Amino acid sequence: MPRLLITGASGTLGRNVVRMAQRQGWDVCGTYHTAPPPLPGQWHRLDVGDRDAVLALVRLTQPAAIIHTAYMYRGAAMWATNADGAAFVALAAAEAGARLVHISSDAVFDGTSNPYTETARPSPITHYGAAKAAAETAVSAIAPQAAIVRTSLIISREPLDPQTRLVLDLATGRRAGHLFTDQYRCPIGADDLAEAALELAANDFAGVINVAGADALTRYDLGSLIAGAYQLDPAKLAGASVATLSTPAVVDVRLDSSLARSLLKTPLRGIRQWLGAEA
Repeated sequence: MPRLLITGASGTLGRNVVRMAQRQGWDVCGTYHTAPPPLPGQWHRLDVGDRDAVLALVRLTQPAAIIHTAYMYRGAAMWATNADGAAFVALAAAEAGARLVHISSDAVFDGTSNPYTETARPSPITHYGAAKAAAETAVSAIAPQAAIVRTSLIISREPLDPQTRLVLDLATGRRAGHLFTDQYRCPIGADDLAEAALELAANDFAGVINVAGADALTRYDLGSLIAGAYQLDPAKLAGASVATLSTPAVVDVRLDSSLARSLLKTPLRGIRQWLGAEA
């Protein structure tokens, strides 16, 4: 199989892509920012916000395809990582003639026009959403043959994703807090998303494609399902409305993934089915 470069290989989605790509026989190499993933492979430390470093690494590794999962949710380097970094990865992919699959987010929307298809125009209301929307614009301009994957909450068993870690901490009393009862998403299993990304890396689909789970759930209902899957009492979880927040929040984003379901062989399971399946 040809070489695949995975940015953010130490992250939640990145590690799932690494494992699945290796099982499929790809020649895998990947990047990390802080620590390499605890998996066999060729790992390179990279700040995707460093244009010259990104170009140099792609020239060195010469991948046939790149799956760009690296991101930063908050912090001083959030824009440089998410928006500038995506542009630099697209530049490097275009220079190398590499197939690019860019992972975007439902955060590019304001949550007022459900359901969202691929033709929906970004309308971000958060800094993170604005950075991801800028990334989409850059990727589509620099590498128009790239696949831009809009997805939702990513749920993972190994490593545990941030949402699952939060739920387990709340349900066991290690942390105080609540889950929103009126904030809807379409969560997807990390392995399903990884498989879909790899399928896209091997085909020629160009443009935006929604890849999300079949179930639309509030964060509270999702938390209850996660708690139950780990044999914890969902009654230990507290709920609250996003109206309690002092900063803007996207309330209801439901991605319509019917295009992906018609084009891809990968099953995009609802999170209820995914949580009930064996690891």
